[in-house]
Amino acid sequence: MTAGLHFRAAGEADVEAIVALVTRAYRGEASRAGWTTEADLLDGPRIAPEVLRADLARPRSRVLLAERDGTLVACAHVADDGGIGYFGMFAVDPRYQRGGIGARVLAECERIAREEWRLPAMRMTVIDLREELIAWYQRRGYRRTGVHKPFPYGDPRFGLPRRPDLRFEVLEKPL
Repeated sequence: MTAGLHFRAAGEADVEAIVALVTRAYRGEASRAGWTTEADLLDGPRIAPEVLRADLARPRSRVLLAERDGTLVACAHVADDGGIGYFGMFAVDPRYQRGGIGARVLAECERIAREEWRLPAMRMTVIDLREELIAWYQRRGYRRTGVHKPFPYGDPRFGLPRRPDLRFEVLEKPL
């Protein structure tokens, strides 16, 4: 399923397609076709265009796109966050999930952080209720740090929570 996968850095012209992909992977009924859905936890946007544009403009920050035959199938954001790699905005189109694309995208982001930026580790935040997703990352070498961060309640750019107990846990992996 990962044959013919091509990686490239996103640009301004890709913003609309990325927002649509990330929304399709995490929100609403379309997201239920895959296993990464957050539809029972959050409504509204998963990424705001202005947040994405800021990520594109940051130094040592890349929004990586994975395409097959010219079709956007996955994306992720990798950045240098104070000397540690940051991984986020990870989305695989629900129609292509469970085929190994996500593992390839994660590995490419780790390669960028390790080889291009010489960073010692990668960190990310995951909603701590997402046990299946956390287990997926653990199988790829990430560990739960026990460090929690608050969910940005009241900031609709990151979604509209459907429950009051959302928070993030930091996961980390040495590179």
